[in-house]
Amino acid sequence: MAAHIGTNHVAPMEVSVEAGNAGAAEWLDDDGRPRRTGTFWTASAHIITAVIGSGVLSLGWAIAQLGWVAGPAAMLLFAFVTYYTATLLAECYRTGDPDTGKRNYTYMDAVRSNLGGARVAFCGVIQYANLVGVAIGYTIASSISMKAIRRAGCFHNNGHADPCKSSSTPYMILFGVVQILFSQIPDFDQIWWLSIVAAVMSFTYSSIGLSLGIAQTISNGGFKGSLTGISIGAGVTSTQKIWHSLQAFGDIAFAYSFSNILIEIQDTIKAPPPSESKVMQKATRLSVATTTVFYMLCGCMGYASFGDAAPDNLLTGFGFYEPFWLLDIANVAIVVHLVGAYQVFCQPIFAFVERRAAAAWPDSAFISRELRVGPFALSVFRLTWRSAFVCVTTVVAMLLPFFGNVVGFLGAVSFWPLTVYFPVEMYIKQRRVPRGSTKWISLQMLSAGCLIVSIAAAAGSIADVIDALKVYRPFSG
Repeated sequence: MAAHIGTNHVAPMEVSVEAGNAGAAEWLDDDGRPRRTGTFWTASAHIITAVIGSGVLSLGWAIAQLGWVAGPAAMLLFAFVTYYTATLLAECYRTGDPDTGKRNYTYMDAVRSNLGGARVAFCGVIQYANLVGVAIGYTIASSISMKAIRRAGCFHNNGHADPCKSSSTPYMILFGVVQILFSQIPDFDQIWWLSIVAAVMSFTYSSIGLSLGIAQTISNGGFKGSLTGISIGAGVTSTQKIWHSLQAFGDIAFAYSFSNILIEIQDTIKAPPPSESKVMQKATRLSVATTTVFYMLCGCMGYASFGDAAPDNLLTGFGFYEPFWLLDIANVAIVVHLVGAYQVFCQPIFAFVERRAAAAWPDSAFISRELRVGPFALSVFRLTWRSAFVCVTTVVAMLLPFFGNVVGFLGAVSFWPLTVYFPVEMYIKQRRVPRGSTKWISLQMLSAGCLIVSIAAAAGSIADVIDALKVYRPFSG
């Protein structure tokens, strides 16, 4: 059980005494914290909730930039790298013995135990900046889906020629209000049900997108698209082709990103046997395999349906207009999923700030006093700070409503450090891989190759954001 993610105290005895269960050793894990209850299935649900997110909707556009050869190949490559490095990272949950070694409760704890020094601060900045970015990206994506529900009805009633314009700002505010409510749930272990609902929703809208893609392809009389992707000429310059192709790598990287919360998810798994790392590796294998099948189907069918005209969001870019009620169901599912995914990604930020505050002001009633109501643990500090966090991410989302560009940039910036560099370096240290050995060289080559991909993808996304900002007026979207 990951009660520590939402509790304010760090020392194990403080948690056990606070919970009123000192002496009840059967209810405590080896670190003195309340016994964890997570399983292979709950870990898989958390991962699928984090992975099959709104990123799936941009994959048709990503493949359109790369073409039938490079697009699917890039998706398979990212799937393999993500899975492989996740298995390395899972080994770092405990320092030393995989069954009895010291637990690392967060990604940063694992970096601190294995690497230390300035790399801990570097990891913290990248991880938490990425999590904040994901919260912003999900706020944008949810508002686009809510707006699409309104537009689908408008198109159905007034015809496709009607622009059916509306602002996404009210929808972002609505999403923010819902997140303020759910943010009061204290920790990961108590949002397992939200993760399962979100995972079901993600399969729902992915399946609808896939079905509509298949139907569109059949009505087209065959597959659209080409081996090399969008052709230079018709409104696309050679420079834009390059930038968009690079951004496509960022989109695919974002679609697979979950390493930044892997340790936090692993810390919900009940104690050995089997070891937490074995359970996590098994959950990762199922989750990455499942999501890759969905990604290949959704991405490829999105490109097959629309070819070069594939929208950057398959269900809200209005490649499809009918049946409008089915589009509405899909977009409702996206919104529900994003409510859960937002919480999965934000819990590590909430826990980090609350642990720091508890350590700095251990005697403050403002921080420590709680009133429990069902799944909610209400404290003045939690209510104040988490609500402020949601408000800030919502306002930033209003300023930057560029779904595809934000997704590409987030994926690019976080992919190398969080998905590849730190897992590789920690695994080398943990397993004492000899410097200069074949395994050491192979791991370093993997890391260097992924760094190049990350830099290139970030450059492509930044170039696209700059283009979009030239014609954008804040709060108008």
